[in-house]
Amino acid sequence: MTEKHLFLFGGGAPFNESLGEKFANLSSNGSNKVAIMFIEQDGWKEYMPKYTDLLERYGVMNFEYLKLTSSPSIELKEQLRSSTGVIICGGDTELYREYIVETELGDLLKELYLQGIPIAGFSAGALISPNVCVISPVDNRKNEQLFLKGLGLVNNFVICAHFSKWNEEKNLLLALSRTNLSIGYGIDDGSGIYLRNELLSQSAGQVYFYHANRSNKFFTD
Repeated sequence: MTEKHLFLFGGGAPFNESLGEKFANLSSNGSNKVAIMFIEQDGWKEYMPKYTDLLERYGVMNFEYLKLTSSPSIELKEQLRSSTGVIICGGDTELYREYIVETELGDLLKELYLQGIPIAGFSAGALISPNVCVISPVDNRKNEQLFLKGLGLVNNFVICAHFSKWNEEKNLLLALSRTNLSIGYGIDDGSGIYLRNELLSQSAGQVYFYHANRSNKFFTD
């Protein structure tokens, strides 16, 4: 059985040292090419080394920068299809969801994931990865908690990004209640988790674990 690898981060780049090394090692397969999916903003080129520098130290030398739009080109899809690792950047969560979830790109990402290609999501990229995409009131124009269809790479938990920065405990508990899921992860900026076959395998930084059937929470670093 092919193993599945998913990395979820509570803020933007860079990778944590340990999780970056893990992602780089898993991406070192054949052509060793990591695709970075992002929505273009001013200064994006200067920001990309935050994603790539650590990976380069661990042997990843080839990167494809894939600008997301509502109509991705054939070339972009081919570049994604040939990647050995994928990074979904942070930014406007609703827009990332619009460009990826329930699109051809989303279907392709799921194919790659099932083939064992590691996928890493930062902030918005992390939030759209589960089956239910929970968006904080702080993070959308309606200023209310949104429950939307996610990419569906994992289906057994919900997550909140920028957990301590945005004071998200109440929102995470509400998300557990609304979704009827039993597990929630609150992930701080500069922190992340690695899931192998949808199960927590490794964490780095400040990650908070909540279980709907218990009143207590667990902190892992």
